[in-house]
Amino acid sequence: MKKLLLSVSVVASLAILVAACNTNPMSTQPASNSDTAGLAQFNEWKAMEAQTLVIKQNQAAYAAGRKSAQAKTYSMKSESTNEAKVAKKKGWSKAAKYGVIGTAGGGILGAVINKRNRVAGGIIGAVVLGGGGYIFGRSQDKKDGRY
Repeated sequence: MKKLLLSVSVVASLAILVAACNTNPMSTQPASNSDTAGLAQFNEWKAMEAQTLVIKQNQAAYAAGRKSAQAKTYSMKSESTNEAKVAKKKGWSKAAKYGVIGTAGGGILGAVINKRNRVAGGIIGAVVLGGGGYIFGRSQDKKDGRY
């Protein structure tokens, strides 16, 4: 009977772990504020081209003997207050998810393993595996760029 309880709890904790580990990304939108279209670089290039065009026109006018001393140069500056919309991260972080999974599984396994004092075994198992799950989930969040 005790072996059956042990095997059922191990299978249940593995089922919880497999069901909670989702490898799909949480969002398909990029989570950065960077200028992905290169608009800032394009505007700089456009302004430089306009300046070189004015310089070439002034040089041509000077060479032709026209009044180039009064040639006007124009510069244009464009600013926008619009900011890129960043998708808010919804759902649980992997640190929280793995922490909860580790706590639940550790509580079950600790109670099953410690036959003399199941409550103490469950608490110790929950603390140890919950902490381990949190640390592992935190490292996964760092890889994904959530933290």
